[in-house]
Amino acid sequence: MTSLRRSFGAPLSAVIVLLTGIWVLGLIAAPQVIMIEQSFWRMDRPAGAAELSVRIDALYNRLDVLALDRAAAEKVKTPSSLNAELARLDAERAGIEAEIARLEAEESTPVKTWTLANYAQMGQAHLWIFAKTILASLAVTAIAFVVCYPIAYAIAKLEPPRRAALIMLALVIPYAINELLRVFAWQMILNYGGPLNAALGLVGIGPVPFLESGTGVFVAMVYAYILFMVFPLYNVLETLDTNQIEAARDLGAKTWQIHRRIVLPHARPGIAVGCIMTFMLSAGSYAVPYIMTRGTADPWFTQLVYNRFFQATNWNVGAAYAFSLLLVCTGFVFLMMKLLKVRLRDIAK
Repeated sequence: MTSLRRSFGAPLSAVIVLLTGIWVLGLIAAPQVIMIEQSFWRMDRPAGAAELSVRIDALYNRLDVLALDRAAAEKVKTPSSLNAELARLDAERAGIEAEIARLEAEESTPVKTWTLANYAQMGQAHLWIFAKTILASLAVTAIAFVVCYPIAYAIAKLEPPRRAALIMLALVIPYAINELLRVFAWQMILNYGGPLNAALGLVGIGPVPFLESGTGVFVAMVYAYILFMVFPLYNVLETLDTNQIEAARDLGAKTWQIHRRIVLPHARPGIAVGCIMTFMLSAGSYAVPYIMTRGTADPWFTQLVYNRFFQATNWNVGAAYAFSLLLVCTGFVFLMMKLLKVRLRDIAK
């Protein structure tokens, strides 16, 4: 805080701290805490609801008996005693009706119950979709790394640097278009009547069900999130001293040895950031699998989360599903840090 005040002055430092606190607490921590809290409770019928129902039925039966007693009293009683008897019956009836209203309100008012039952709603079918989503996200991450690593390495080592800047600009320009439009474009390309199947038909292949088989989801996701893998890799590889590579070549190292012993160890922070961002975006994607499958393939887990929130209107189960996905994504972050032997400070750079 002292260094911040020295650098920017007290007023601007206070604004920076305030905005940072709002961002961290209000936009990150608070929504997650609310979601986690909501995933551990649900509204149930009150304890003893069955006994309350029996008591209510007995009171309704008593009302029927009182109605019969009133009718009998009107026929048998003398006028002098009739008013007193009717007053007694009416008073008893009013008391029973008040008791019925109280018991019905108690029976119909749900009670907040702390439970793990929301997580138990994830049956075998949903567990399979959850596992498939995680595995598919891992596959998308691996494909993106295989595709982006040579691209990032080639761009980082281009001479002069102006050429690298032009190539990076060429990579960024298509992403100025809205993501939905880019996904729909891939849907048209991979459709039965799309240009890819038309080209395959010229050589006697097809039509290939790219969309129905789920292949289109992988293609669209790798394309949608490729920049999140390229940029971290490029930023790290750009700092690699070319003299190390030249020295390794002079010592007789082969290309794969140079990458295994020099380039990849140096690129570990970039690999960690790229893999984490690509995996989390893939696992949390809703629009891409929804558009690319068109309902003809198994849903993505995020579609189940959406359905629980907005179609089934069961926010507690939706929160449990979302928290399960959050746990896996958080675990993936620490797994990448462990495998690549990087710290949060290295990733933040």
